[in-house]
Amino acid sequence: MSISSNPDFGILMIDDEVSFLRSLSISLERHGFNNLHRCHDSREAMDIISQKQIGLVLLDLTMPYISGETLLKKIVEEYPDISVIILSGLNQLETAVNCIRLGAYDYFVKTTEEDRLIEGVSRAIRMKEMQIENQKMRQKFLSGTLEHPEVFSEIITQDKSMHSVFQYLESVAISNQPLLIGGESGVGKEQIAHAVHTLSNRPGPLICVNVAGLDDNVFADTLFGHHRGAFTGADTARAGMIEQAANGTLLLDEIGDLSSASQIKLLRLLQEGEYYPLGSDRPKRIKARVIVATHQDLEKKQQTGEFRKDLFYRLRIHHVEIPALRHRKQDIPLLLDYFLTEAAKELNKRKPTIPKELLVLLANYPFPGNVRELRALAYDAMSQHKAKILSMESFRRALNMTSIPDVDTPETLLFKPDMPLPTLQETNDLLIEEAMRRSQGNQSIASRLLGISQPALSKRLKKKESDSDIN
Repeated sequence: MSISSNPDFGILMIDDEVSFLRSLSISLERHGFNNLHRCHDSREAMDIISQKQIGLVLLDLTMPYISGETLLKKIVEEYPDISVIILSGLNQLETAVNCIRLGAYDYFVKTTEEDRLIEGVSRAIRMKEMQIENQKMRQKFLSGTLEHPEVFSEIITQDKSMHSVFQYLESVAISNQPLLIGGESGVGKEQIAHAVHTLSNRPGPLICVNVAGLDDNVFADTLFGHHRGAFTGADTARAGMIEQAANGTLLLDEIGDLSSASQIKLLRLLQEGEYYPLGSDRPKRIKARVIVATHQDLEKKQQTGEFRKDLFYRLRIHHVEIPALRHRKQDIPLLLDYFLTEAAKELNKRKPTIPKELLVLLANYPFPGNVRELRALAYDAMSQHKAKILSMESFRRALNMTSIPDVDTPETLLFKPDMPLPTLQETNDLLIEEAMRRSQGNQSIASRLLGISQPALSKRLKKKESDSDIN
């Protein structure tokens, strides 16, 4: 089993001091970086760069044969996409400014604290990863195609906005940074997480944890695990979900319900890349990519102080919002057909014909429960089905459309204050026209949308027709 690299591109360390190279390698590995290459002869540096997929170079300035400044110029000229961090034994402002002017990403003195150097390397890696992801996104959106459409085959859709979501996910799937999946309950956020994990090609598993309702102690034990004797009842050691997801993906669902104390623990995990199992004083490195999902508006929650701002911005480095089913109504016939086929097979029944009126009825329903609700409706109807044509009765009873508010109704004025009000007759006519348009001319469905009986609607339509003939 191969171990996923961090980062995906190589880090090349160039220094004529072999002992310093060894020390720097150990330090970087200790902080979770494992795609490292060493070069102690500056004459070999450009060959290594041409042969390896190098994205970051840590370059010493003072070396025999070829100086660091000369190498910097060559790298910037021949490989402009590679970031270069200068490591010098001299703390000279003029030299640092000159290196930055020549194209270096950053400049550090070797005697500087190790933490500052590691922070600089991490920053350069994040910047490089974002550049790579942006390039991939531009290419995908320009081509309009998916590289791996088979990964999304179980997500039934023909919606353009969903296709854009898939393109974005293909671009960010290989990233080590967190991904925030937003969307109402029932839109299929866990399916999206599964697709991202598959696209990432990480050899480890996808581990899902619903954090809603977990208090701080349970959250810490669930994620970090514990040593034997860490607390009363801890008779054996237990690996946390982070360790179980090693070299894979950790999905934290319902992240919007996380307590304030647990938010701090999660923030520290993401910032430091390490955690302590309960009862242990030795840290462990996180080797999993973190994905979080929520149906809540985290931006609004962080504005009101219910969710930490620093954690919010850390989590939404990559962010995708899954559209609600009412915003992709063309998917309703596809999903209904799929769920009926699935239900017929499970119930050992013959799949019925779907009446056209049913699709019109469903297109005018807001689906607060989204895809999950449509699946439940299909299974319930299939369990009661006996004829060749699917009965609409169970759908009518379940939807009860006259009592369901439109969840998308904006809190805005219906009429402009500077315009005259329409008459009651004009308002009635407008409502009837809109109901008939939404129902595609089906009076039965239109009457349910208006909250009146079908005979009453028929009478109004005939009156309107006769009035128009007179005029």
